[in-house]
Amino acid sequence: MTSDTEAEAWTSACRRARLHVITGKGGTGKTTVAAALALALAANGRRVLLVEVEERQGIARLFDVPPLPYQEKKVAIATGGGEVRALAVDVEAALLEYFEMFYNLGFAGRSLKKMGAVEFATTLAPGLRDVLLTGKVKETVTRRGSDSRPVYDEVVLDAPPTGRVVTFLGVTEAMSGLAKRGPIHSQAEGVVRLLHSPDTIVHLVTLLEDMPVTETLEAIDQLRGKGLPVGTIIINAATQAKLPEPDLSAAADRRLDPAQLADGLRAAGLDPTPVLLDGLREQAAEHAIRVLDEQLCREQLAGAGLPMMELPQLVEGGDLGGVYELADRLTEQGVS
Repeated sequence: MTSDTEAEAWTSACRRARLHVITGKGGTGKTTVAAALALALAANGRRVLLVEVEERQGIARLFDVPPLPYQEKKVAIATGGGEVRALAVDVEAALLEYFEMFYNLGFAGRSLKKMGAVEFATTLAPGLRDVLLTGKVKETVTRRGSDSRPVYDEVVLDAPPTGRVVTFLGVTEAMSGLAKRGPIHSQAEGVVRLLHSPDTIVHLVTLLEDMPVTETLEAIDQLRGKGLPVGTIIINAATQAKLPEPDLSAAADRRLDPAQLADGLRAAGLDPTPVLLDGLREQAAEHAIRVLDEQLCREQLAGAGLPMMELPQLVEGGDLGGVYELADRLTEQGVS
């Protein structure tokens, strides 16, 4: 059952948004969390698009499918019959699509590709790369079908890590200021409006460790400074405490009562040898120290004033079964 506190983690602003941007320090599992969020949002018959922009094919590996082409492909069925489609945005393909869409340069654009003009253009104007990527994301969010309804109920973007995400999301605004008119200006202006609207929200994935927590808090300040909407802190791979709260400090200081440990081992049908007791007390100390350190990290994160959700560490790692497990955990905490 979901408590009132847990339900509040997924706020009305989260439910209102249609573009969910997922970022986090490298190694925090942001791609796995993005995939789990897409599955949770797709429950009960909804259609969700999961987009990656770093050309790593992380989504394909998670869902155990061949490398994704520059094409939206169904990768999973969610609870209640919803579906998750995935798209790996290729910069070169996005630029050719841009040429064709705005300049009717279909054949000429392909010729430019052979000449190396695509690489030249993105090297000459590095910001153009992010404009193309965010522009494609914006197109998927705003695309409508023949019934005039959005093709996707929600879009989940596996964005660059926290160290680059503010530049990634803010480059379009800079390009809009540089290009005063024409298709590039219109494209950039449209993306800026979307990213600064209630249709967009940025969620941050972190581990309960010093470096990820520090980067998360810095990114929150930077996102707020740029006027970008920040949603929820998603704590990944949190340690589940196996000792009662009053025993944690004693365990961390290796002060657990040997007699009580021995009684517990006997109750479990084990012989409380000195070697086994010492090993158990050492394991308890390591576990308690980890839990207490994570509590301090939680307190730091709480200072940001954002709702928080927690996901457990997966026993089998980030495989497809684990993604579904995390999706269920997100649903239990109010994601819908």
